[in-house]
Amino acid sequence: MLKKIFSGLLLSLALLIVAALAAYLYYWRPALAPIDPPAATAFSPQVVERGRILAGMGNCAACHTAQGGADYAGGHGLATPFGTIYATNITPDRQTGIGRWSLAAFQRAMREGVGRDGAHLYPVFPYTHFNLVSDADMTALYAYFMTRPPVYAVAPANSVPFPLNLRPLQAGWKLLFFKPASYQPDATQGLDWNRGRYLAEGLAHCAACHTPRNALGAELAGSSYLGASIDHWYAPALTSANTAPLPWTQDELYAFLRTGATALHGVAAGPMSAVVHEGMGASSDSDIRALATYFAGVAGAEQRQIDTDTVVKAGIARSQRVSLVDNDRGASLYVAACASCHSNSDGRPVALRPELSLNSAVSAPDPANLIQVILHGISKDAAMPGVLMPGFGASLTDNDVAQLAAYLRRSRSPQPAWMNLEAAVARARAGK
Repeated sequence: MLKKIFSGLLLSLALLIVAALAAYLYYWRPALAPIDPPAATAFSPQVVERGRILAGMGNCAACHTAQGGADYAGGHGLATPFGTIYATNITPDRQTGIGRWSLAAFQRAMREGVGRDGAHLYPVFPYTHFNLVSDADMTALYAYFMTRPPVYAVAPANSVPFPLNLRPLQAGWKLLFFKPASYQPDATQGLDWNRGRYLAEGLAHCAACHTPRNALGAELAGSSYLGASIDHWYAPALTSANTAPLPWTQDELYAFLRTGATALHGVAAGPMSAVVHEGMGASSDSDIRALATYFAGVAGAEQRQIDTDTVVKAGIARSQRVSLVDNDRGASLYVAACASCHSNSDGRPVALRPELSLNSAVSAPDPANLIQVILHGISKDAAMPGVLMPGFGASLTDNDVAQLAAYLRRSRSPQPAWMNLEAAVARARAGK
C-alpha cells in the first residue's frame, strides 16, 4: 500500500514538473537588446504631455514613488498575501531604471508582464489590464517616462519566500489566469461608454482594486467590480451590489471623480484620494465624464427608480430619531466628537459636512473605511478644498472606536450590524 502511495506521489510530482516546464517553455521570452537612451528632444512636447496625463490616469506614481523619494524612482512596498513586492525604478536611469529599454521592451512589459531581461513580472504590476492600452497611448507613456529626470535608485529586495520568488513560476500563473487581448469596442454602446470602458479596464485598471481575488492573487472570474479589501481599506462594489442608499448616477460619479466628494455619498479618502487628486486631476472633463458614463452603466444606476429627496429626508429623520432615544457609549461619543459637524437638521446635506445616513462608508459591508477615517481623519490635502476632519485615534480606545462605528451603523443604516468591530479596529490601528 505504501509503495502504491509513494509511486502515486512521484507520478503526481513528475506531472507537476512537466506541466511547469511546459508552461515555462510556452511563455519563455528572450532578453531584448539594450539601447542608448533617446534624447528628450526625440519626443514631441505634445506626445510627452499626453503621456503625462495618461500616467496620471494610470496612477503610476502611487506605486512607483516611495514616500519621500523621487518621482517614479521606485522603492514603494506593495503588500501582498505572498510577501512585500517593491515597485521598480521607471525613470530613464541607465543602470537602475528603464533608460536602456526600447519602446518594444516597454510595450512587452506593459502588455505581457515581461522585463527587458526576459524575466516574468509579478502580477502585482497590472499588465493584465495594461495589455488593453493602444499603441498610440503606449508610445505617449514611453515618451513621458523617458523624458523624466534619471534617478539612480535600487529597489529593496522583495520579501516573497521561496519557491514563490522563482520567476519561472509566473509563467504557470499566466497560463492559468492571463489572456492577452486588445481592446475591442462594443458597437451597441456609445462613444462615451466605450471610452470610459477603455480607460477603466485598461490604463486606470479599476478592477485591480475593486474586484475580489482568489488564493493565487488573480481577480475572481465573473466577479468584476464586486468590491474588495485593499491596503487596510475597502474598495466598494461598483455594480448594483453597492449598498449605498442612493445610486451612483453619472452626475454623482463625475462629481466624485472630478472633485473627490459628493453630498450624497461622501468623500474620497485613503488610496482613492490619490487616484482622484493626484492621478486623474490632469485628465480632461470628457474622460472623467466617460468613466462616469461607463460605471453608471455597470451599476445599473438608470434602472434604479429612487426619489432622492425622499431618501435624503428619511435618512436625516432616522438619524435624528435614533439619536434621541439611543444613549449608549457610541451615541455619547457621537454627540461629543461628531454631531457638531455631521448634523444636517436643516435637511440639506452638503459635501463639507457629510450626512452619515447617506455615506457610503457607513453602508458598506466592510467597516474598514469608516474605521480608518475615525482613527486618522481626512487631511485638507486628501479631500476637496474645505474638507477637513480630525482623527480620533489618539483620544479614543479601540473599544471606543468600535462602539462609535457600531452606533453609526445602527442609527444611520438599515444594513446588518458589523461583527468583531474591536478586532477590526485593532488591525486597522496596527496596519495589519
